[in-house]
Amino acid sequence: MKVTAPAPIGHALVQLDHGEAVHLLHPKSIIAYQGAPHLREDRFMDWAGMYRKKKWIRSRMQGPSQFILGLPAGCMLETMNIAPDSNLLFDFRHVLFYSDGMMMKSRIQKIQTIWITHEWVRMRFSGPGSLGILSAGDLGILQLDPVKPLYVEKGSLIAYPEQAHVNLSVYGNQLASQHMQIQWELKGSGPVLIQTGSRDSQLEDQLQGGGLIKRIFRELLPFGGIYIK
Repeated sequence: MKVTAPAPIGHALVQLDHGEAVHLLHPKSIIAYQGAPHLREDRFMDWAGMYRKKKWIRSRMQGPSQFILGLPAGCMLETMNIAPDSNLLFDFRHVLFYSDGMMMKSRIQKIQTIWITHEWVRMRFSGPGSLGILSAGDLGILQLDPVKPLYVEKGSLIAYPEQAHVNLSVYGNQLASQHMQIQWELKGSGPVLIQTGSRDSQLEDQLQGGGLIKRIFRELLPFGGIYIK
């Protein structure tokens, strides 16, 4: 399988050789297809997939074929190889496709995590195989430390090791903690995947000449950056 996703263009080309197949979770993203018609087979998702993706249908695409996927503005598609012993837990919303033969298992999140993020489960994929990961901006990879915590903005975390110690937190002094989004605090070992295209609305307003009064309230009020848009 070969995936070409030019950054400024907003699309990705997926090429499958004979014997290769992927399960595409957003079939409507296909804007062009070249191959025998019978090499696309649409199937119903299981109930868990319907709930998490808000979709009824997935498509099994076989090779030899190629197709172009239209991507949301500002998003990138990266392909990641998954080993048989992979222990990464993925936010399923960021998975665009996975190669045929991979296994998926649901992992229930902590009640505290569910309460704040409204995220009930994460998905663990077992390879060998490949995942197509959709991210806002580039996909960043950081390594965890058993002692030194890593803080990641809650909307930017795509995947982390299942054995990692995970809490929801803020950091810094009182003023800092009042003016930031909730953070994931992670300790352990292994890679963490983040999307790097999260935007600071205050910075955008400043660059675009946003209102002075709104900016003042965002700065002075506790959690003003969250509640005042």
